[in-house]
Amino acid sequence: MTHLVPLAKEVDDDKVTPGVLGFIVFAVMALAVWGLMKSMSKHMRKVDFKEPAEAGSGEGKPSGAGPRKG
Repeated sequence: MTHLVPLAKEVDDDKVTPGVLGFIVFAVMALAVWGLMKSMSKHMRKVDFKEPAEAGSGEGKPSGAGPRKG
């Protein structure tokens, strides 16, 4: 145990590094974000979005949107 004491005094208290574990965690998170972005862009390409017609023309009104009679 006494041979570890000189190693402990060489550590600088003001210097903190993440080490290999920090790099691995960061790399895994970066890969996860990249995969999610790729999946999101694939799903967004499948979305069929159509602009509604202008309010002045009667073409944009769905058939069931009129007042109810009855």
